[in-house]
Amino acid sequence: MTATRISDTTQHLPQTLEARNPGMPLDLDWVRRAAANTSAIERRVAALPGRRSVKKDHQAAWLCKAISCIDLTTLSGDDTPGRVARLCAKARHPVRPDLLAALGMEGLTVGAVCVYHEMIAPAVSALQGSGLPVAAVSTGFPAGLSPFNLRLAEIGASVDAGASEIDIVISRRHVLTGDWQALYDEVRAFREACGNAHIKTILATGELGSLRNVARASLVCMMAGADFIKTSTGKESVNATLPVSLVMIRAIRDYFDRTGHRVGYKPAGGISKAKDALIYLSLIKEELGHRWLQPDLFRFGASSLLGDIERQLEHHVTGQYSASYRHPIG
Repeated sequence: MTATRISDTTQHLPQTLEARNPGMPLDLDWVRRAAANTSAIERRVAALPGRRSVKKDHQAAWLCKAISCIDLTTLSGDDTPGRVARLCAKARHPVRPDLLAALGMEGLTVGAVCVYHEMIAPAVSALQGSGLPVAAVSTGFPAGLSPFNLRLAEIGASVDAGASEIDIVISRRHVLTGDWQALYDEVRAFREACGNAHIKTILATGELGSLRNVARASLVCMMAGADFIKTSTGKESVNATLPVSLVMIRAIRDYFDRTGHRVGYKPAGGISKAKDALIYLSLIKEELGHRWLQPDLFRFGASSLLGDIERQLEHHVTGQYSASYRHPIG
């Protein structure tokens, strides 16, 4: 089967970089008014899979879009420079060249590579010349319970090592106790420590207790200057979910409507299937619009997701599914 070159049928949007969100003074009235209607949220997301099914060339195009928004990630205790170098090679060439040629998508890359601090240097070296950013998890990831001065120092060390994006974890206790001033001050300090590096604030939504807390924490982090808000570390028992995503996305929309500043969104943990990626992309498109479907405003925190997408693209081109081992990640 000869596939239609999906680049001929896909609307390409400019890679316009937004001015960074500068933050704003903490508005406690706005934070305390934030609420979440759980039953309505669950009804909204339950309708997505059936209503927004794309097929054939359109599906292939959306899957290529998903690849361009992946933070290809390895956060394991047994990471080595060699493993990171292989991951970076996959980031630069995420899909077999013959498949990309058939799809008309030569030059496709992922959005970034995400690693621990110790693996920043190997990642920067392996990605040299590609233009792909290196993201580093920081601030006592994943628990965020190390001393505050050490968390600040960790951010500085990662920026000095070459990371251009820093994924920080908030102190969940500030959310659970409703100490919004403490959360604001913490994230503001992290933002200042990042300097020119973009900051992604990980809320660890599975540990925040309620969707209302998710909405309020999202607003506080954006007020403090977050460039992205992110669901999870990937280490919690519950990571990215559609209800949580809808709450965070609507908080982003409210913040944009109020301030005019766009903040990015990153669901992370548990997104491993191509069909799930399509659902998240459709949710972003419906709630926030096309502008948020660019990698400077949307990322998937994932690793195994790429392998399943590549298998689906091979099926689109050849009509046959291949074994997963033919599409190694790193």
